[in-house]
Amino acid sequence: MEGMNERIKEIETILHRYMPPAKGYAKTVLEAMNYTVDAGGKRLRPMLMLETYRMFGGYEAVVEPFMAAIEMIHTYSLVHDDLPALDNDEYRRGRKTAHIVYGEAMAILAGDALLNYAYETAVLAFSMTKDTKAVISALQILTRKPGIYGMIGGQTADVELTGTPLTDAALTYIYENKTGALIEASMMIGACLAGADDGQVKQMETLASLVGRAFQIQDDVLDVEGTEAELGKPLHSDEENGKVTYVTLHGLEAAKEAVLQLSQEAVDILDGLSQKNPFLRELILELIHRRK
Repeated sequence: MEGMNERIKEIETILHRYMPPAKGYAKTVLEAMNYTVDAGGKRLRPMLMLETYRMFGGYEAVVEPFMAAIEMIHTYSLVHDDLPALDNDEYRRGRKTAHIVYGEAMAILAGDALLNYAYETAVLAFSMTKDTKAVISALQILTRKPGIYGMIGGQTADVELTGTPLTDAALTYIYENKTGALIEASMMIGACLAGADDGQVKQMETLASLVGRAFQIQDDVLDVEGTEAELGKPLHSDEENGKVTYVTLHGLEAAKEAVLQLSQEAVDILDGLSQKNPFLRELILELIHRRK
């Protein structure tokens, strides 16, 4: 996708600027924090935040601490997700996971540290703008969406319901929260910091919810028909972990169709806005074609 690599490099530069140096008595946990953030990835959440911010006319650096914060929160969730008590994964993005490299105790602490440091980082935005009201609104989103009424709520249901028959309603709840909540936070914060009104921020929440569901269902598809080299982790891990997915309930072809439908609904919302960002539109559509 044209322009993707340049944006990833821009985001990597921002992340490295805000990550703490590994030194002192806490050096090991700081190394673990940096190791997990440096593992790479699509940087989808900070990218969605930045492109939404730009779409609504934002041009200042105030978005950068929030971009770093959302990626720290996302990374902490992966560190904890990989732990033996949860998915017990040994590889993530083609690298050994934090608990394999640093031990389980240090991986738990690194996840905790990334979550806390995310908020330390986000509040730096107060010194970068006179619009403190927008920063407060963005912080409210950042504190709520990853929590029990968002990502943690979805993760809780996912853990408790693994190995049990799932209804469509339960699966939708898990996808909308475990995966969708951080994508919603990203786009809502981008709009909020750029000065979008409440109605526009709500539209971004709806759009992002659709994107999150499409993104997770595509993950289900790739777990069945992707390759280990593409995914950076073993195939069929959902099946081996006893997880019911959209593919399990509806089959592979129906899952692919759902990704197309949800992505189109998201794009329709985007096309209905007076503000335009062609790259953001292409990025959302790219989700239905990604292979990793």
